[in-house]
Amino acid sequence: MLPSLRQLQYLKLLAEHGSFSRAAEAAHVSQPALSAGVQELERVLGAPVVERARGGVFLTPVGEEAVRRAEDVLARAEDLVEAARSAGKPLSGRFRLGVIPTVAPFLLPGGLPQLRDRFPQLRLFLREDLTPRLIAALKSGALDAAVIALPYDTNGIECARIGDDAILAALPADHRFAPSAQIDPDTLTSAELILLEDGHCLREHALSACRLDAPKGEDVFAATSLHTLMQMVGSGLGVSFVPEMAVKAGLTDSPSIAVRPLHTDAPSREIVVAWRAGSSRRREAELLAEAFREA
Repeated sequence: MLPSLRQLQYLKLLAEHGSFSRAAEAAHVSQPALSAGVQELERVLGAPVVERARGGVFLTPVGEEAVRRAEDVLARAEDLVEAARSAGKPLSGRFRLGVIPTVAPFLLPGGLPQLRDRFPQLRLFLREDLTPRLIAALKSGALDAAVIALPYDTNGIECARIGDDAILAALPADHRFAPSAQIDPDTLTSAELILLEDGHCLREHALSACRLDAPKGEDVFAATSLHTLMQMVGSGLGVSFVPEMAVKAGLTDSPSIAVRPLHTDAPSREIVVAWRAGSSRRREAELLAEAFREA
């Protein structure tokens, strides 16, 4: 006897919500029905999957492994349903797309009208988040595809290329290096660098390409967005890095900011549409990448 999809869904919701009442509410069933489903799953597996305590519900080691495998099974089942609904009509229904914050404001304004024109029946649900969380959502089936930047660990995912995005230096207009045609990263010190906070892949791409160490210390300020970062640069607080797509979108159109290419081996990041390996939404993700390339 095998577990049912409903039993696996109950366990997944229980892991997410940490209580039978909240999991039952999310599943739109009564608490006794959900509890019975979990108990039946335990009988099928021959081992307990949850432990009940005063502080809530905790997964056993068997339960944790069951949830990990259930996420893949449920994601593939949902892929099957969506593929059947959109057979012969790609990008005609719901599609959940994640986008990293250092791409979303600059790619989507031009890309979304292109998508609406080509796929008028597409219902696009967008989620902006950092790369690690988008990748986790892809693998769990919470997202169908995500626009991310490489290099990044692509284990378990596949990608379709949108294009390259050069990484440039952003300086206060009165900085001593502003008159230079190019900025040599070796002349920059970590003390004058201001960067995005940890978790933004652009931060790691820029530091790696320039072979620089991240600033350290309790007084180091890290920006939560590129817009904040460029305001800090324009205020004379330090030097940073900015993607070319943001420059073209007008983010650095201020007399207080100077943008210069870096004197190194063409630092850039590759913008791609990523999806879970084996997903039936692959063709649709590839169509998204094509539309963004043409935007």
